[in-house]
Amino acid sequence: VQLQASGGGLVQAGGSLRLSCAASGRIFGINSMGWFRQAPGKQRELVARVTSYGSPTYADSAQGRFNISRDLDKNTVTLQMNNLKPEDTATYYCAARPYYSGPHYPNTYSYWGQGTQVTVSS
Repeated sequence: VQLQASGGGLVQAGGSLRLSCAASGRIFGINSMGWFRQAPGKQRELVARVTSYGSPTYADSAQGRFNISRDLDKNTVTLQMNNLKPEDTATYYCAARPYYSGPHYPNTYSYWGQGTQVTVSS
């Protein structure tokens, strides 16, 4: 499975950005797709994820500001980020994993896209 991320960039606080991720290859069996982020000196953390059943979950920091959506026909997952804050600044990674009932830690995700930088200025 290959994941190709796009989007990101520089935006002022309060602005919006849209991240997209396209999956290709042997995608059959992929259940959860999501976005993680990692700021310098910090651990990689889950931002939002969505299953193939369409059930999204958000980190507390993203709740109410971010929206994750998935297009099963196009094999894409999109993260719409609104009301961005300087603390959202990080490298964002698209990730995917087969069905697994355990928690959504980064090391449970099998497939990763290249990171895309999001910088929010104050």
